Amino acid sequence: MKKNSKIALMLVGASVLGSATTLMGESALRSAGYDVDTYIPSKESVSMDDSFVRTASNRTAIAAGVDFTGVAESTINSVVSIKSFETPKQQYYQGGGIDPFEFFFGPGFGFGNGQRGRSQQPEQKSEPQAKGTGSGVIISNDGYIVTNNHVIDGAEKLEVTLNDNSKYNATVVGTDPNTDIALIKINGAKNLHPITFGNSDNVKVGEWAVAVGNPFGFNSTVTAGIISAKGRGLAESSSMGIKSFIQHDAAVNPGNSGGALVNMAGELIGINTMIYSTTGTYSGCSFSVPSNTVKKVVTDLKQYGTVQRAVFGIQYTELDADKAKEHKITVTNEGIYVAKVNDRSAAMEAGIEEGDVIVKLNGVSVKNSGEMQEQMNKLRPGDKAEVSYYRDNKLRTTTVTFKNNQGNTKITKSSDIMSLGCAFAELSSKEKRDLNISHGVKVAGLQAGKFKANGIKNGLIITSINQQPVDSQDDVEQIYNQIMRSQDEDKVMVITGLTQTGKKVYYAVDLSDLEE
Repeated sequence: MKKNSKIALMLVGASVLGSATTLMGESALRSAGYDVDTYIPSKESVSMDDSFVRTASNRTAIAAGVDFTGVAESTINSVVSIKSFETPKQQYYQGGGIDPFEFFFGPGFGFGNGQRGRSQQPEQKSEPQAKGTGSGVIISNDGYIVTNNHVIDGAEKLEVTLNDNSKYNATVVGTDPNTDIALIKINGAKNLHPITFGNSDNVKVGEWAVAVGNPFGFNSTVTAGIISAKGRGLAESSSMGIKSFIQHDAAVNPGNSGGALVNMAGELIGINTMIYSTTGTYSGCSFSVPSNTVKKVVTDLKQYGTVQRAVFGIQYTELDADKAKEHKITVTNEGIYVAKVNDRSAAMEAGIEEGDVIVKLNGVSVKNSGEMQEQMNKLRPGDKAEVSYYRDNKLRTTTVTFKNNQGNTKITKSSDIMSLGCAFAELSSKEKRDLNISHGVKVAGLQAGKFKANGIKNGLIITSINQQPVDSQDDVEQIYNQIMRSQDEDKVMVITGLTQTGKKVYYAVDLSDLEE
């Protein structure tokens, strides 16, 4: 569990709600003010979205009141416990990675004869040890499971336990640190119970929600609460890139991370990810990644190996009453105020200008940055969407064709280079000037892989690999392919780089155990 004074990333579990409920007839429930038109999907109403995730289409109305037993029974077998294992780290030299000289020539030939700059941690050689536990949700009959990235991050082995106590080893299909979502898979399991995805856009503040997971190692735990807010942004979550959560007050605790948040129909509406706490345990505020975001991310990971992100090409702030008054905007006090439009961007091509106020994206209201990001998370490069905005206090609409971060509409697929476990961002002219370099790429989106295993961190500026200068991800991929195609028995990527403070560092990444 990671936490600071206010926020803790929780490994989510499940516990059975102990409070009693009173069952009443439909007419009595209606007279008491309850909404009895709650739904559950029939077998005929469940469809397969992209032949991967189950999505409810038509529904059958039932009178459920506030009885959670049906929801628990329909979802508890869809949630699993995940245990991660990791081998204790070995010694590293001062830059945080393997000393390249000692790597090639043996002990005693490294920096300071193998002594200077070493950590004080003694070298350990052991089997992977239990690192932590979390939860996951079965989403397909053939064993695909969605969980949080922080549940499986850095794990060398993953053990999945189903609700019937059967255990399976899992492999990682793909991860997305930006949304804290990961897709894993187990093989050989029979009679799985995949969950049905609900539409998180239809979730309403005040409706009931149920959290299912494994808090504190207590398997198959169910708790209930209500939806407290939608599109909730948290400054503390900025390191993961998440700005749009469903907030609820169903109790979640360490071990619940990666578990299910479902509605009264038993449909998945979110993946439980964080709590807001001063103690590290539940204190009334829980946060989940919306199911529509989850569905898009896991579909991308399965189909392409990497998440396809649509780029609008604007810099913006949230509109409020003060900003509206400052810019003489009289028709609204909420929305997305466009502060800048990037050159050759999708927004510029669609006619969006600085000073516009975006109020709808693809027909859905966007009142703040959280709601804006939630809608953007559902789009891919090449997708078109209608944008409604105010200019000079008049409502206008335009159609935007979204691009990728390379400035085109192509869908990108994962390559073998993904085994390195990161992406490579191009440097701005200012970054190059500040570091007094003419080329380089920045390590971004670091996750489990070769780079992280060798101590490389997000933000490292790589200037050369195997003495070849690099200035883009294409350069890195080309060198990687050269190494993997070579006939050399030792396939090594020797990296020269700079920290963000300008300190020069070296890493040697052994690729010998990767298949060509």
